[in-house]
Order: sequence, then C-alpha cells, then structure tokens
Amino acid sequence: MNILVTGGTGFIGKALLPHLNHDHVTVLSRNPTMAYQRLGHYIKVISSLDKLDNLNNFDVVINLAGEPIINKRWSDKQKQIICESRCAITDALVKKLKESDTPPHTFISGSAVGIYGNQKSDPFDESLKVSSNDFAHLVCKKWEDAALAAQSEQTRVCLLRTGIVLAKHGGALAKMLPAYQLGLGGPIGNGKQYFPWIHLQDMVKGILFLIKHPDARGAFNFTAPNPVTNKEFSQTLATVLRRPHILYTPAWLLKLGLGESAALLLDSQRALPAKLLAQGFHFCYPELEHALRDTLTVYQ
Repeated sequence: MNILVTGGTGFIGKALLPHLNHDHVTVLSRNPTMAYQRLGHYIKVISSLDKLDNLNNFDVVINLAGEPIINKRWSDKQKQIICESRCAITDALVKKLKESDTPPHTFISGSAVGIYGNQKSDPFDESLKVSSNDFAHLVCKKWEDAALAAQSEQTRVCLLRTGIVLAKHGGALAKMLPAYQLGLGGPIGNGKQYFPWIHLQDMVKGILFLIKHPDARGAFNFTAPNPVTNKEFSQTLATVLRRPHILYTPAWLLKLGLGESAALLLDSQRALPAKLLAQGFHFCYPELEHALRDTLTVYQ
C-alpha cells in the first residue's frame, strides 16, 4: 500500500509514520532537510506536489498539515495563515486526485471538534449539525468542505474531528505541564466546560483503523468515549503529577492574554465518538486517569 502524508513532521504525523510501511510512504514537506532530520532517511520526502503528475501511484492520502491554531493570538493575519495552511494544501491534493485516472481509494483529512462550537454540557456525536460564525467553526467547516470535494465512487473521504491529543512532547498538554509541575495548575474559567480528549496512541490507532475499514467514511470524532469537564481534567492531571490543585485562571484573564482564541479553552464540547464505536473501534485509553498516567509516567 502506497501512502502520501502531509503534516508528517507534526507530533501526530511523527507518531503515525512508524506504524506505516516505510518503503511505501511519501511525506510532503516544504523543508525536506528538516523532514529527514526529524523522520529519518528511510522516508521518501518531496518538497512540492508539483513533483507528482497525479496520485495514481497512491492508495491512501493522509492530510494532517496545518498551522497550530492556538500558538498565537488570532489577528487577521494569523487567521489567514491558519485557514490557508489547511485549505490550500487540501485544495491542491483534491485537484491532483481528480486529475488521476486511478485515484487513491482513501482520503483522510484533519479537522477538529471546534467545528461544533460551544455546546455547553449537552453530549453530542457526529450527527450534530452546527451553523456558527465563530472562527474555529468556520475554519474547520472550510477545511472539511475542501476535503469532501474528493469524494467519488473511487475515493472515500474520512474527516478526523480531533479533540485534545494527550502527548507529553507536543500539543496542549505539553504546554500545560510546566505550570502544573510548579504546583500552579488549576481549572480555567468556571471549569464546567467539557474538554474532549484522546490519547495519542488511540489517535494513531484510529487512523490505522479507518485505513483498514473500507466502509468507513465521513466525519469521525477522535475523542475518548468519556469526556470530562475542565475541572475534572485539571484535578486528574494534578493528582497524576502529585501536585496541588488550588489555583484557577479566570476567564477574563485568559481573554485578555489570548483574545478571541481563548474560546478554544472556554467553549464546551462534550463530543462522543459514536461512529468509531459503531465501526467496532476499541479505545486503549477510554478513561482519563489511565491515559494521563501512561502519558506522564516519566513525571511521576
């Protein structure tokens, strides 16, 4: 099976690649030298889609590329970068796919639970339809629409609506750890907002699962089946690290520091992975404490 991967140097991509057959994986990266340094020279790297006439030689495309959404304040310029980093490469991939006589049978593309907006404490699954003007929803919707343009009788499309991916070396958890290690951790705002999460191992396992199940298509919530509130998440993290849990970050202070992007931490999404479970997927880490203990063993 030949697989083309974008975003291969990101922390999800780097975790996924060792589980694929290296001899048949091509990574698209604007910086091949950096890609080889991070991934090793056994991976084939191309710097541009222009290097490919079409995608006839690929069975699967996994599209994980995108500017991190929470690293910087959402200025107009940063919003444009976030959107273009996702949609431009997705549009280019779909164009190549449509130009192929024998296109890949599977196109897996990233998204996020941010597409659902703030749903408070109401549980929901992939069947929920949302119309919203907030930026997280709009960027995810545009990204998904671009990917769905690849759908045809020859190609199925799977969308990864990802929650907070737990990994000690990347993502939101890595940014939270320093404060918690110093005993300065605590809930954000009132702590009642739901924090959809998934262990990195289940994230990788889920992508491999979709590849192997040809009847799987459409949007999938990549979130553990037991979402928790921010307060529960924070308390569990402090317990696992054996640190106090006495401080909190007021919503106004977060909004002052992060601006509009504070919504990513204050909005509530009690997302359930109904479609993955219906397909027969089994989570290795369905419970938060077990997931955090495995992820943070080195810190205990």
